[in-house]
Amino acid sequence: MKIDILSVIPELLESPFNHSILKRAKEKGLLEVRVFNLRKWAVNDYGQIDDYQYGGGAGMVMMPEPLANAIEELQQEKKYDEIIFMTPDGELFEQKTANLLSMKENILIICGHYKGIDQRIRDHFVTREISIGDYVLSGGELGAAIVVDAIGRLLPGVLNDETSALFDSFQDNLLAPPVYTRPASFRGWEVPEVLLGGDPKKVDEWRLEKSLELTRMKRPNLLSDSDL
Repeated sequence: MKIDILSVIPELLESPFNHSILKRAKEKGLLEVRVFNLRKWAVNDYGQIDDYQYGGGAGMVMMPEPLANAIEELQQEKKYDEIIFMTPDGELFEQKTANLLSMKENILIICGHYKGIDQRIRDHFVTREISIGDYVLSGGELGAAIVVDAIGRLLPGVLNDETSALFDSFQDNLLAPPVYTRPASFRGWEVPEVLLGGDPKKVDEWRLEKSLELTRMKRPNLLSDSDL
């Protein structure tokens, strides 16, 4: 998979993609992430990529010309399956969206700044708009990092145990069950006996039961009426 990112502050994305699972994905050749500084396509020698909004109002708006030129130049290299704009008014990013995007080959992510981007870019280039929550950040870089991380760990071969992602929270609309490791007894706190018994069927049944229990308690909105 190849993911390109357009950013006004590309330095914000240096660390997230150079450590842990995403670093492993890149080293294995399973994921390629390129971050481009939008100022490369600035409208003048001062590096301008924003201007005042028509109609007045506080805050600057990212201009259409730098974004359009950047997107069209990058499109000469590859055809993007999705051009994503990170924005507070986009669809809420969920596991099912990460699952869907992980099956794409080429993705471009636009990181907004200031009061956002000129609507004409959203109308004519953007294919999907994503929000990571009902709050406003200084820019789209942190949201883009979250999206790339959620997608990258799903790519076949990235995780050492490829079944691990199948049991994460929100797969199948359930929260993950509790997990335990050694020692079996710690300060008198015991690991549930079923996990020590060596019966995979009983373990699976216990995990499903606990997942349903936790989801009913913490996130009942994820369940259908029959599961409540």
